[in-house]
Order: sequence, then C-alpha cells, then structure tokens
Amino acid sequence: MNEEHLARIQAIVEAVLLAAGKPMTLDQLRELFAEDERPARQVMELALTNLGASFEGRGVELRKVASGYRLQVREEFAPWVGRLFEEKPQRYSRALLETLALIAYRQPITRGEIEDIRGVTVSSNIIRTLLEREWIRVVGHRDVPGRPAMYATTRQFLDYFSLTGLDELPPLAEVRDLEEIGREIENSIQGEVRHDSPNGSGDSSDAEGDQQPPESDQTLH
Repeated sequence: MNEEHLARIQAIVEAVLLAAGKPMTLDQLRELFAEDERPARQVMELALTNLGASFEGRGVELRKVASGYRLQVREEFAPWVGRLFEEKPQRYSRALLETLALIAYRQPITRGEIEDIRGVTVSSNIIRTLLEREWIRVVGHRDVPGRPAMYATTRQFLDYFSLTGLDELPPLAEVRDLEEIGREIENSIQGEVRHDSPNGSGDSSDAEGDQQPPESDQTLH
C-alpha cells in the first residue's frame, strides 16, 4: 500500500469520527468501506496511529476508550470550549459521587452494602440517576433474603471518563477516603467537554442527596 492510499484512509477515518460524535471500533470503521476496498486491520491500525500523531500539539486529540476511538477536545482547552454552551456542566452531590465511587471500586455491590459502608441510606434518586445516565447497571442479584440487585459500572461509564478499562482507575491505596474519590470524579466531570446534549438527568438538588454521613463514616482503605 502506498502512502497516498494510506493518507486517504486516514482522511476518511478523521471525517467519520468527526461526524459520528461517538466512539467507533476498528471493525466498525473498516465496515464503512466497500468490501473490495476494505483495508486490512493492520492498515486501519496504522491509519489510526498516524491520525493520532497528526493531532499532536493541537486542540483536539484521538482517544481510545472502552467503546472504540473518538475525537475529543483536549482537557486543557475545556474551559474555553465550555463557554460556547449556555448550560453549565452539571454538578453532582457528594452522596452521588461517593455511591458511584463505591460501585466502581467494589463492584458488584448491592445498595445495602453501599449503605453499610457509608453509614447512611442511599436515596432512590441517586440510583435512578446513575441508571438513567447508563453509568451503572444491574448485573445480578445477591443470593440472600430479598435477592437485592447487584450493581456494576458500564462501558458508558468508562467512555465518559475516557477510560479503556477499570484497571485505569487510580489505585485504591492512593485514595484516602470516599470524599476524595468523589472529588476526583467530580473534577473529571467538570473538566470534560461533553459531545452529547444534556439530557437533564443527574439533578443535584436536595432530593438527590441523603443525610450527611457522620464523622466516623467508613473509608475505603
């Protein structure tokens, strides 16, 4: 394959990812080509590598996340790009962020187990918000009386925080407590320029929260 053909594939991939507005896998990109001109996987990988290198030093980057590849604004430029939008980034309550952190680090986990660790009741609004955002899902039921649902994070959760897998989460030993985990997640949320339109979920009003945990609340060590 000559350089001109490779550059053509690279340009097509760039246009597709720009228009898609969502991650696309390598195979999904290949399937956009007619069968008789479909590039081999190795060629597509090379085109993606070259495309990523072409964005060095620019305001956007090619990023691989759990669902595939996507073009996104570099985090350092998010404050300026964010001024284009009237709606401010959603802010989430400490209770929601702590609940999400527990699910991410202790999955699969039940609502009762979350409450045991936090020492307070988890609001139904929190679980509903996380489910509606598709950051968590029910992966089964604990084999105990009442068969409570067990929750785990989703591929959409990984995509939102620009992760390819849970192994990219900060090691638990580096996080002092739930509040610090919550701040880390909130910083990621506030620093990200979202590619989708706000859907209104994730309301951070008082209805979403729960009682403030006591000072003796357990921490994740």
